[in-house]
Amino acid sequence: MRLDREEVRGYLERFDLRGLFVEGLGWDYFGGDMKVPVGGRVYLLEGMAEKRGLVVYQCVARSEFGFPEHPLRQRIEREVAKRVREHLIVYVSHDEKTQVWQWVKREWGRPERTRTHVYHRGRTSELLVQKLERLSFALAKEEGLSIVDVTGRVRAAFDVERVTKRFYERFKEEHDAFLRFLKGIPDVEMRRGYVSVMLNRLMFIYFIQKKGFLNGDTDYLRTNLSRSKAAGADRFYKTFLCPLFFEGFAKPQTERTAETNHRLGEVPYLNGGIFQRHHIEQQHGETIHIPDEAFEQLFTFFEQYQWHLDERPLRNDNEINPDVLGYIFEKYINQKQMGAYYTKEDITGYIGRNTIIPFLFGETQKSCAIAFEAGGGVWRLLREEPDRYIYEAVRHGVTWDMHEHKELEGKRELPREIAVGTKNVGKREGWNQPAPLEYGLPTESWREHVDRRNRYEEVRAKLVAGEVRSMEDLVTYNLDIEKFARDVIRHSEGPELVRAFWRALGEVSVLDPTCGSGAFLFAALNLLGLLYTACLEAMRGFVGDLERAQSAPPPPARSWKIFEKCCVGWSRMPASVILC
Repeated sequence: MRLDREEVRGYLERFDLRGLFVEGLGWDYFGGDMKVPVGGRVYLLEGMAEKRGLVVYQCVARSEFGFPEHPLRQRIEREVAKRVREHLIVYVSHDEKTQVWQWVKREWGRPERTRTHVYHRGRTSELLVQKLERLSFALAKEEGLSIVDVTGRVRAAFDVERVTKRFYERFKEEHDAFLRFLKGIPDVEMRRGYVSVMLNRLMFIYFIQKKGFLNGDTDYLRTNLSRSKAAGADRFYKTFLCPLFFEGFAKPQTERTAETNHRLGEVPYLNGGIFQRHHIEQQHGETIHIPDEAFEQLFTFFEQYQWHLDERPLRNDNEINPDVLGYIFEKYINQKQMGAYYTKEDITGYIGRNTIIPFLFGETQKSCAIAFEAGGGVWRLLREEPDRYIYEAVRHGVTWDMHEHKELEGKRELPREIAVGTKNVGKREGWNQPAPLEYGLPTESWREHVDRRNRYEEVRAKLVAGEVRSMEDLVTYNLDIEKFARDVIRHSEGPELVRAFWRALGEVSVLDPTCGSGAFLFAALNLLGLLYTACLEAMRGFVGDLERAQSAPPPPARSWKIFEKCCVGWSRMPASVILC
């Protein structure tokens, strides 16, 4: 049964577990609820679905009980196992923002081991979708299905390891094993180098196949290895992998032969050097031989791990972009040998924002200096809404609640026993203790919370007093410079400021002199894209205001002429943003 990934994501986003399993995954309806008394409380486990005796339960946390932590979930697990041995429990927070999927691995003679997966509403569901792919059942294959088969599917979905350092230790062993299979390259070092090329390619393919990019088959390589073996022994490398590399990934679909498209199915064009013919292949391509057994062994190793990038939210779960490709190359492929280390979005974004935006505002100020005067419209935003530009993490426990994602009704004062120490150093007995969640960030002590609170109040006072009047100040005080830039454009009183900012965007060039896969440059590109969009939306607003002011709407051509005049050539996307 081919999983409808978008349908599954919809069920997950709606927290509709019964619909997910029965409609989306082909399980059977199950309505048997169970009440489990633990610790003087009774927990209701609702039966969502079952398949050959393995039952899926949902336990919605009651707000007065709080979400059951791991020790409590273990006690609930033991009680459920007395009545239904094979089961899967999904714990749901009372506000339907979080799910904890829990399954217990049971093996004769070994201790039970709990496997969990946490899903948060609004974050990427890709990893969970990959697990659920293994839990889908086609009606045509129901006959002969047993509890052992279903349990095996659940085990395959949840009893796997993440790609961690242990992977790389075993990867060296698999590299040596693959080397022993390789024939046809006379030089030993050249053979070792070619094995690295092959394993890097196959590891990359494992990521994108698990995203469903290869003919919609999340086991694309294994499927085609089986087909190749059915057609003849040891043909997989020559008749499938080489065409996949050099005719599939290396060429657009329109440039491939009909035979190649039929053999490979729908695979994307990946414009990158990894799938061009390597110089070793150019020299020894005719004599290279790799038997099917080498790939069987390698794929068996790969399938013990989850092939998912991380839990960071992407713009689109179905998106394959250079940012994702760079993450794979730098984090997972020849990291030590190449000296390549992936820099994540928080760092690339921070550096991009705090270098590009000050430059753009400096250029804008040259053309529209009046907006940047002490009483001008730019700095007015900081005085009128100071909290808007102070990061939520800085405000947490003072005027903001990060757990509920909302403003506090008023400033949250310090507890009396902590507040007394702010004026009397001798009464700071509890300051080194962890601050509770409603006040502190993770691992934050009371002393650290007080320092952060004082910093917040100091920065806020400067904003209200109008003392922050330069982009350098925004960087110094670690304010949300990106939000500020977009607000300046959005709330501009006239087109002059927006036009000046647009010109600055057209003149900026971005260069990363140590460029690897382009992580910093793509962070810059994402930022510039947001600022381009903000300018265009602001100009559309000015055009709309002008048209509404007319007694009769002007013809479309005139509207575009006004728009073009305001934007100064808005239709030409500047080519001076250098990505290299």
